[in-house]
Formats: sequence, C-alpha cells, structure tokens
Amino acid sequence: MPIEPDDLRRFLTSVHPYDALETDALDVLVPQFLTRTYKPGEEIYAVGTQLEGLYLVHTGQVEIRDENGVAVSLLGTRNSFGERGLMREGLAATTASALDDTVLLLLPAYAFRALVTEHAAARRFFDRSRAARPRRSDLAHSRVETLMARAPLTIPPETPAQQAALMMREEGVSSLCITRGRDLIGIVTIRDISNKVVAGGMDTNIPVADIMTHEPVTLPPSAIGSDVLHTMVERRIGHVPITDAGQLVGIVTQTDLTRFQAVSSAELVAAIARARSPEQMAETTARIPQLLAQLVAGGNRHEVTTRLITDIADTVTRRLLSLAEEDLGTAPVPWLWLACGSQGRQEQTGVSDQDNCMILDDSATERDMEYFAEMAKFVCDGLDKVGYFNCPGEMMATNPRWLQPLSTWRGYFKNWIDKPVPEAQMLASVMFDLRPIGGTKSLFEELQEETLEAAAKNSIFVAHMVSNSLKHTPPLGLLRGFATIRSGEHKNTVDLKHNGVVPVVDLARVYALQGRLPEVSTRARLEAAIAAGVVSGSGGQDLLDAYDLIAETRLEHQARLVKRGEKPDNYLAPSDLSDFERSHLRDAFVVIKSMQSAIGHGRGMLG
Repeated sequence: MPIEPDDLRRFLTSVHPYDALETDALDVLVPQFLTRTYKPGEEIYAVGTQLEGLYLVHTGQVEIRDENGVAVSLLGTRNSFGERGLMREGLAATTASALDDTVLLLLPAYAFRALVTEHAAARRFFDRSRAARPRRSDLAHSRVETLMARAPLTIPPETPAQQAALMMREEGVSSLCITRGRDLIGIVTIRDISNKVVAGGMDTNIPVADIMTHEPVTLPPSAIGSDVLHTMVERRIGHVPITDAGQLVGIVTQTDLTRFQAVSSAELVAAIARARSPEQMAETTARIPQLLAQLVAGGNRHEVTTRLITDIADTVTRRLLSLAEEDLGTAPVPWLWLACGSQGRQEQTGVSDQDNCMILDDSATERDMEYFAEMAKFVCDGLDKVGYFNCPGEMMATNPRWLQPLSTWRGYFKNWIDKPVPEAQMLASVMFDLRPIGGTKSLFEELQEETLEAAAKNSIFVAHMVSNSLKHTPPLGLLRGFATIRSGEHKNTVDLKHNGVVPVVDLARVYALQGRLPEVSTRARLEAAIAAGVVSGSGGQDLLDAYDLIAETRLEHQARLVKRGEKPDNYLAPSDLSDFERSHLRDAFVVIKSMQSAIGHGRGMLG
C-alpha cells in the first residue's frame, strides 16, 4: 500500500540528507518515491544488475552481501542502500535481500542523479569519494585552539606581586592569569610588575589585584589566528586569554604566534640536521604533534601530512648515522640502512615506533660486523631517546638477525618465499615495505627486483600472503554499526590503525606483489595496481576512497587529541562522530571487507 504523502514527508525529514533540504525541494522529491514491498528471503537486486534507483528502508530489515556471498551489512529503518552502484555505472556492487516483511522507498535513478546534482547536502552524503580540501596552513586560517597554550598558569587575586614575579621567572612565562574559581577576572604581566611595582616604588607584597589588567580582552577558541594578531596590534598587548563561556581554557602570546608560524617540517628538518646529540633532536621532535595538528588544520591531504612527518624521522636517522660514523670512524665496507613499517611506507603519524635493518656488503668480516653492531646500537638507542621507541618485536638493526650481509638477505627472502610458514608470512609482510634511508642504495635495488619477481611467480607464497592479509578485519557490526573494543582501556572505541588502515596496507602489499610493483607507500601501490590492471578501476578507486577517508579520520582524531593537550593515539569512539561521519566511515569499512572477500576468493576486484 502506498504511503501517504504527508506521512512520507514526515519520514523523510527524520532521515539525512533529506532533513537538510528546503521545503520546495521536498515538495518536488516526495511524489517521486515509489513504494516496494518484499517477503522474507526475497531478493531486491543481485550484484552486477542494473539498479532501478536508491532504496530507503521504511520498515523491515535488509541483508547486504558482497559478490562472494559474504554478509557485510544488516540494514533497518532509515538506512539507504544502492548509492555506491548508482554513483558509478549504475550497476549493483552487492546483492540485497529482505530478511522479513519489508517496505522500501525507491527513488528512481534519474531522480537520484538530479538530487545529488542539485543539492550539495545530498551530494556530500552520497558521494563517498574524497572531496578536495583547501590547503590553509597560514595563520589567518588557523583556529585559536591550534595556537593556544593550554592550562595557563593561574593565581588568585590576593597573591603578592613578588610571589607572582618569582613564579613567572621559575616557569619561564611572561604573564599569569588571575582567576576566582574557574572564572577569569584579570591578567598580570612581567611588564606590569616592572613598571608599576619596581619603577613605581610600590610595596612588593601588594596583591596582584591592585596592578592587574581587569577584565582583559579575550577571544573564544573558535577565533582564528588573524583575530589574535589584530587584537594584539590594536590593543598593543602581547597576551590574549582564551575563554569559553567566561571560563579560562588557554592563552595565546606573541611567542606562540611566532612559534606557530615557524613550525614547519622544513624548519624541524633543519634543526635536526644541525643537532649534535639525540637530546638536541628530542627537543625538536617533541614539536611533531603540534606540526601534525597544524598540517591537519591546514587541510593537507593525509599522504602529504604523513610524508612530511616521515621526512623528519628520515632526517633523524641520517643524522644519527652521520654522528655514528664521526664517533666510530669511517665504515669498513659499504652498508645500507633501511626502514620498514610505517616509516618505510612514508606513512608515519603522531604515534610511531622504529622498525629498521641493515644490509652489508658481502665482503664484511667478523671484525666489520662488530663495527656495524656498534653503529646499529648508536642509531637505535638514539632513535629511542628522540621518541621513536624500540620495536616490541625487535625488528631493529640491533637484532643480529636484521644486521646481515647481502647474501644472507637473499637467503632470507628465498626461504620465506619457498617455505611460507606463518613466521615467514609475517616477516615477508614487514620486509616488503623496506625503503633505503642512508648508505649505498645499490645494495637493495637488485635484491628488491629479484625478490618481487620470485615472489610473484610462486603461487603458493602469494596464496599465503593473501591469507595473511585477511587477518586484520574492519570493525563492522552487522546491525549498521561498529564492532567496538569490548573491554579495557580503549573500551567502546575502534582501532583506526589495526582495523582501519592496516587492512588496506595489507591489501595494497599483496597487489604490489601480484603486479611486481616496486612502489612502497600504500596509496602509490593502490594507484599502480589500478594502472597495471591488478584490480579493477572501480574496485580500486572505491578502495582508494575508503583508505583516504579512514586515514584522514585517523589524523583528524590525533589532531583533536593534540589540541586538547593529550597524547595522540589510534582509538576513536564512534560516538564522537556525527551521523554523517559514522555513515561514511562505516561504508569505507564495508568497501574494505568486500575487497578482502574478493581477494580471498581469488579475485582482486569488485564487480
């Protein structure tokens, strides 16, 4: 039975993105919806068939299965489906069936295309590809919350001026906020004490309330950098407290503005290149979280942000290698230091440990090995001091297993490929991400080429690598939600690294292996796999879009933590996202699961 227009309108206004449409747009849209009913077990459409339009569940439940028959979603009231196929060639990418008596609203394909063409809200909601983001990393477009110092020092109004001056000297600050409870009532600066107390001959025990600036000008966290700059210039002040609903949440000083404008990957790289010790480097790498937050706030693409952050790790490593040779003397034979893991793929974020190894020329003697063991210890210990902590699995050059002549490395890869036991699969996965950092690169070039060729030819090894790539699964709950961590410190969150980024990293590695592709970074591997025909254009592009969304969500989450003064991590609570963001993130996980299913059944593509 058709749904009455008024009832349909009320229903649509409770569903995104229709709730964002103007009244006139809804007037046009409502008559175009068709009502379809299905019995339990009845197929709505099959994978590869032409879609009639966009489906929206009014009542009942719908099961979505991928091309291999694997269930990826269970949809209920207000859930829509079919948009991914409609946004491509109009062919269904999945199979949909009713689980019980179900009523669906069908928006015909022509009406759906008009909807996304004419209305930005609908276009943003249904188009799962990554929209271009404006690059805004200058002060004028940066929010105050990315600039301000959090938890500024505060004192009560009765504090003696001398005590305030001592506190500023000990803490290395030039101002103190005067608060009563959490409310800001004034600010006192070192200049106030100098001009009013010292130069004015006042009693040094005078309360700061008598010399402070009452009701100082403030700005909210939502202000932008240029607001701060203009306020300072106009009022001739060097400190602007940041308040939210009258309560102090931070402060921005002229020093903060100077520091913000100076923080760039190039500036950090330059400082590290001049450093004479790991301790000096650590002072610079401590600013990486701030750089990450700034790059994310500036609208940089995730692969640009992670590349810039990885460049800093590369510079640290090369500087430590140089200092090691200064300390130990010139190396006796050619050598090569390589990074693996996220540094190898140039995908480091605000959370990174170290993964590395060394390849030595085959002429290395036992005595030479002692030299390189000392070099490895110098560099790995230095990396640990700088903030790239030791790998829990000892995947480091300090482990004698990963400090070997070229011939031994050839033997490693040959054995892993010929006998792909579980450990071999794990090690091969790590070592296929190797990237030279410092030393003689020719030691690796031929090894990489011959290893890719041998691995691609060995179908058993490829099959094992495919199986290994399916161990990390996206955090999907069938009931249109997420399978969150159930207990412990990260309860009710999803791990955006191991259950989001890593599954794509693993798939991309297998594609590179199948296509004998030399690329190491995940995005470059996916693009090369599409170009080489290892994956279909449509399936590969879906996976690229999914990877972009998850990787950017991960960085945005880390940047939010940095802004709050917390340590960045990979654990995101879905409840922190809007309905719109949750919908897109879940769809990205569905794409990954479908691609895992495809490669697990011997196909690297979606239909």
